Amino acid sequence: MNPSTFPHRRTADKVRGATLAEFAFVLPLLLAMIFGVIDFARALYTYHFVSDAAREATRWASVRGSNCTGLDACPAQASDVLAYVASITPPGIDNSLSKLSVDVNWVPPPNALNICATQPKNPGCAVQVTVVYRFKFIFPFLPLSTYSMRSTAEMVISQ
Repeated sequence: MNPSTFPHRRTADKVRGATLAEFAFVLPLLLAMIFGVIDFARALYTYHFVSDAAREATRWASVRGSNCTGLDACPAQASDVLAYVASITPPGIDNSLSKLSVDVNWVPPPNALNICATQPKNPGCAVQVTVVYRFKFIFPFLPLSTYSMRSTAEMVISQ
């Protein structure tokens, strides 16, 4: 078989080899983009949880003031709020104390009643919950350090 008799075959083999080489260059970039988008979606999912958890925990603590009755954990303590946040953690979020922290403060709101200084869990006073989650990207090309995602919510105690 003489290669000069089939010139189109030699051209087709070269084109096929060029396509494979181009694919080898493009594939890592394509995979990096796909996994980068997935990792940033995880970060957005985590930030949404942190924001929602701060609001829900504040609401939970605001109805468990010094005058609450018939509810569990009355009046609410900081450890109760931490346990509540850990209980509402969705799948995919690590609720261990090394990643998740909750800070609870009973603070006097603006134009506060005088009683809030001595008895901060009374109705009319305020509770402030800060949720912090240490997020780490899993994709190797993104930064290796952890990012602290933080959200704070404050609400007036109702009971």
